[in-house]
Amino acid sequence: MTTATTTQTAWIDLVSPSHPFFFRGLVDSLTDVRTEVTVREKTETVDLAGETGFDYTVLGRDFDNTLLRKFGIPLRTMQLAAQAPPASVSLSSRNAMCVLASKARGIPSIHFTDNDITAHVDGLGFEELYNRLEAQATHNVVPAAFETSELTKWRVDSSRVHTYDGYKEDIYVADFEPDPSFPERLPFEEYIVVRPEALDAAYVSEERSLVPDILREAAERGIDVVYLPRGRGDEEFTAPYGPSDVYVPETALNGLQLAWHSDGVLTGSGTMAREAACMNKPAVSFFPETPLSVDQQMARDGDILLTRDHHEIFDYLDANRGTEGSLGESKRVRDEVGELVTRIWESIDE
Repeated sequence: MTTATTTQTAWIDLVSPSHPFFFRGLVDSLTDVRTEVTVREKTETVDLAGETGFDYTVLGRDFDNTLLRKFGIPLRTMQLAAQAPPASVSLSSRNAMCVLASKARGIPSIHFTDNDITAHVDGLGFEELYNRLEAQATHNVVPAAFETSELTKWRVDSSRVHTYDGYKEDIYVADFEPDPSFPERLPFEEYIVVRPEALDAAYVSEERSLVPDILREAAERGIDVVYLPRGRGDEEFTAPYGPSDVYVPETALNGLQLAWHSDGVLTGSGTMAREAACMNKPAVSFFPETPLSVDQQMARDGDILLTRDHHEIFDYLDANRGTEGSLGESKRVRDEVGELVTRIWESIDE
């Protein structure tokens, strides 16, 4: 457990479903820290903030429409700048809104990211700008596998870029406690988890989802699926199937419990696959663009499969069926990052 010398206040801004778990794990590795938490309405983020024990204020929302989403980001930044709580430091992840609002309020910011891929599709000026604004945090904390040149190319002082040996998912996996009763919430005991790609994201050029192929092959092989739609039209992929074959939860479920009790996690992005990999569960990312450096490192280490070939995916699941979960190095990583954040915070106070 990392020890701070005096009680201080951290403002935490949660904008994506993985953030409540990440920051819960981080805060629990610190002592003498109070939290003030703001949350953006985006899919399950608000529900999960409550589930992980945060007291919070909802500020702003995400939009399904791509154009509205672009306007929503500066609008929410202004909301945060006007309404953010007083704090000694702000903590955020993949969140230029919090970084900019912190600057406006004179609050030092510690920003966490593992996204070092900025432009693989032509015309991504907005996405590249967002990454550049994120990098303007007072301090940036990234995994060792991260290409730090993605920050220093924006003239970020290398002394304000801090690395750790592990992955951001380790930080909250470290305190994970399996719930043996969790499968009782599902209509089946054995299953895989499937989450689609964010095809409407600016950084994705692929127009066709792999999910219909995955669901069809799962049905042909008699494999039950817990399906987690993103809420942007991808619910329709489940139309040919009944809830006893493809189950869509009516309320948010704990993703770590889902992964732990599953026979594998298949996702069109990376976070859920990395969570599963950190727990030694079969993990597949069918992200349609160039993978992040952290995903490439996990693939080289044999911890994750990167492919959009649905036959290869199910061959991999067959070969790894019955894999027992374990927490591995996650506790070590969590403690390392907690101590790193404490040192950064102390340097800010000097």
